[in-house]
Amino acid sequence: MKGRSGFTRIIYATRYSLAGLRAAFQGEAAFRQLLLLNAVLLPLACLVDATPSERVLLILVPMLALIVELLNSAIESTVDRISLSIHPLSKQAKDMGSAAQLIALILIALTWGLILL
Repeated sequence: MKGRSGFTRIIYATRYSLAGLRAAFQGEAAFRQLLLLNAVLLPLACLVDATPSERVLLILVPMLALIVELLNSAIESTVDRISLSIHPLSKQAKDMGSAAQLIALILIALTWGLILL
């Protein structure tokens, strides 16, 4: 499976990444909601009165939430692939992924709140 190298590997990796983004967009409402939030916050970050460092934080934090949602969705898909039966460890894995996303959303609120106030 690891036979590709060089530029060919980069092309295939890019295709896999785009397929993952497409799958998240099509199958995950939370991902689409976060994209909408980013579509509002990222341009707004360029318009608010902020230092360059603050502006970077205003841009990075919402994007971090997208990354966390992709990882959370991957965890959920993996757990569901293994078994759809209810198991305490499956619930724990999904709950931890959800908790990571909650922390990312709190981070957005704190960052934007502290910089704008």
